[in-house]
Amino acid sequence: MIWIQFLAVSLVIVFAGVRLARNGDVLGEKMGLGRSWAGLVLLAATTSLPELFTGFGATALASLPDIAIGDVLGSCMFNLLILSFMDAIQPEPISTRAHQGHALSIGFGVLLVSVAGFGILGGARLPPLGWIGVSTPVLIVLYFVAMRVVFTHQKQIRMRETQEVAEELQYAATPLQTAVVHYGVSALLVVGAALVLPQLGAEIARQTGLGEAFVGSLFIALTTSLPEIVVSLAAVRIGAIDLGIGNILGSNLFNLLILGLDDVFYRQGPLLAGSHPSHAIAIVAVGAMYSLFLIGLTYRVLTKRFAVAWDTGAIAAVYVVAIGLAYLART
Repeated sequence: MIWIQFLAVSLVIVFAGVRLARNGDVLGEKMGLGRSWAGLVLLAATTSLPELFTGFGATALASLPDIAIGDVLGSCMFNLLILSFMDAIQPEPISTRAHQGHALSIGFGVLLVSVAGFGILGGARLPPLGWIGVSTPVLIVLYFVAMRVVFTHQKQIRMRETQEVAEELQYAATPLQTAVVHYGVSALLVVGAALVLPQLGAEIARQTGLGEAFVGSLFIALTTSLPEIVVSLAAVRIGAIDLGIGNILGSNLFNLLILGLDDVFYRQGPLLAGSHPSHAIAIVAVGAMYSLFLIGLTYRVLTKRFAVAWDTGAIAAVYVVAIGLAYLART
């Protein structure tokens, strides 16, 4: 019965998440953000709403810190795995077609996940700030610094007036009020489903003996990342590679902001200090996956011999190894 409930909640997140992302794209256009910026910020934030409210439910309502941390870090891993899926459904390596300006987002992603790693590995050795850890304000501030720097960088080096004019006409027939209403309804469905996920995850961990950290890193993370899968693959199919990649990288940055917010919601002490040691595996894996994509983005191999290029293939291998290690370290 618990798996049927989990599947039902997952389907709600997929159904509502796809519409949430689409209406977020409409709002991005209506607000004049542009497609590149919409992918990195608005679309990334909307597809990350399941992680936000799953974390809130796990910390503020259910006191399940490992579910919250596992969801964020597992989602970061799975989001980077989506790059392999994107690569597999089109003939050229995505790193060849992607704009190298994504390197800036990758750099900030590595920096943010490193701060989270210090919070986990430092544990009780780091002095708290009230009930939160010292890494929490750093995560929150760095996120907004990253958004400001990336926005300024893109504004300076990527003049895309012609494309922006074309994009303004894409949703011309959709009134802003309609998009806002649809966005709000979809968001309520996502929020409701996400608040149920932590309790379901805890029950799955109890029944299977897999542990909350592993269940959060795999099952909960996979479920809350479903909107990113749908949006990013759809972006590849319409030729908007940078929109899809921006969604993934932006979602990871937003997820790490969520990790800081989860610590604020969790009033029983610093969230990361008492976390399961296996979360360090996800930290290392995310750093390795970021590095592989950055190398591919810089080297820019022109062809691929298999279904995926070497960089995204290696990213998939790192994900599999990390999940295997997390399973072994679950107790």
